[in-house]
Amino acid sequence: MKQENQNKISLNLDTHNLSDAEYRKLWDNLGKIEIKLVEKIGECKHNVGDMYIYENPYKRPENVCFALLHVLDLYTWREALGYPSWNAENRDIYRIHCPDRTGTVWEMRRIK
Repeated sequence: MKQENQNKISLNLDTHNLSDAEYRKLWDNLGKIEIKLVEKIGECKHNVGDMYIYENPYKRPENVCFALLHVLDLYTWREALGYPSWNAENRDIYRIHCPDRTGTVWEMRRIK
């Protein structure tokens, strides 16, 4: 049984006839992603105000703990492509908790 999803989200990209140059332009315009520590609940090597930059969704910032990177990786492409976050206060910002129960809260945003 085949179901049609009438509510699919589209990024409004017609990729059928995309040339290599057009692809490169899209890639170059993805923008960088900034992560910033906004809340520290327990013990962590990072401090409030620490900020790191993803040059692109594939290039992780250095000196960020691996547990946090594991969670951030789930959202880098969403942010890079402009997919709105669940944060009702600002759909451009993802608020992400590190996996440690006494860890940190980070904001992830796309920067131009």
